[in-house]
Amino acid sequence: MSKQIQEAYVVAATRTPVGKAPRGMLRHVRPDDMLAHVLKGALAQVPGLDPARIEDVIVGCAMPEAEQGMNVARIGALLAGLPHTVGGVTINRFCSSGINAVAMAADRIRLGEADVMIAAGTESMSMVPMMGNKVALNPEIFARDENLGIAYGMGLTAEKVATQWQISREDQDAFAVESHRRALAAIESGAFADEISPLVATYRTPDLASGEVRLSEKTLATDEGPRPDTSMEGLARLKTVFAAKGSVTAGNSSQMSDGAGAVILVSEKILKEYNLTPLARYVTFAVKGVPPEIMGIGPKEAIPAALKLAGLSLADLGWIELNEAFAAQALAVCRDLGLDPARVNPNGGAIALGHPLGATGAIRTATLLHGMRRKGMAGQYGMVTMCIGTGMGAAGILQAL
Repeated sequence: MSKQIQEAYVVAATRTPVGKAPRGMLRHVRPDDMLAHVLKGALAQVPGLDPARIEDVIVGCAMPEAEQGMNVARIGALLAGLPHTVGGVTINRFCSSGINAVAMAADRIRLGEADVMIAAGTESMSMVPMMGNKVALNPEIFARDENLGIAYGMGLTAEKVATQWQISREDQDAFAVESHRRALAAIESGAFADEISPLVATYRTPDLASGEVRLSEKTLATDEGPRPDTSMEGLARLKTVFAAKGSVTAGNSSQMSDGAGAVILVSEKILKEYNLTPLARYVTFAVKGVPPEIMGIGPKEAIPAALKLAGLSLADLGWIELNEAFAAQALAVCRDLGLDPARVNPNGGAIALGHPLGATGAIRTATLLHGMRRKGMAGQYGMVTMCIGTGMGAAGILQAL
């Protein structure tokens, strides 16, 4: 028997401050603890909601092993003190895992299979390296030319995009400077305050004189990545990282980071039962594939696909969170689609704020929804979009309420 599709609403969205990896402020905070922290933080935004009503916790993680293995979703839910009846599942679509979790949670509600869901993401790039602790690529990747692009490092794919789309080094560096400027302005104005759940980190420092280990605690509430000394002159001095005569540097690429984010979605039934005011209505999600060697261009295909599903146009998007994996790919996407720079990453992007892989989609959803509410953009549409390793792009659309 067919069911009528119902609406899914976001009633809470929060995140940790994002730390730099591998030696930043969150380097000793386990990813399952970060996850537990944002799960509790999200629930704190909807006081009175019975946690036993949560059907499942869907968590994105790009490298789900070691400290973020063992089905980190279930571990995080238990550490957060959620009832044992609440399930947990970890998903992985690399950089889009967090927004994919939101889409999957929303779909359970839209199909009438759940009334309360949590979507989240967590990633510690300090504890689990890029590509994980054991890299074992399929030999066929190297045996056949048509598969070789799968093995290209992310930086090399950015170089290929820069070449093919004719994105200059100067334009990439200017994009990076603006990312830092916007992020610093957002921090200074308190723009991130509502979306961040501050956490307390414990640091252990050896005292060589006494032979003791000293413990200290610090409350973390501000993103660590944005640098006030970022300038065109400073970035111009950086050497290219991935190609000798290339244009991609550490300064115009996203930062390796640690962080987590969580979003609570509910049905209209729950809205009425608990008299909740939603942040947004979930609209749609799309993912599209592109050649692996130019993976950064993925949003160019995913954005139009999501807009078509929603019956919207680019002009309908008031705020776009476009993950800045690299300035080269972000610029290529913006130019190809004609995106309005003023609407893209108004508070800066991953070049300044960091990119904790599988957590980014959930983190940027919190930024999008709290930002749109703060700006009085009720009724307008926002998007979270990013490129994905091995050649994909993803885009999710929400309507601010």
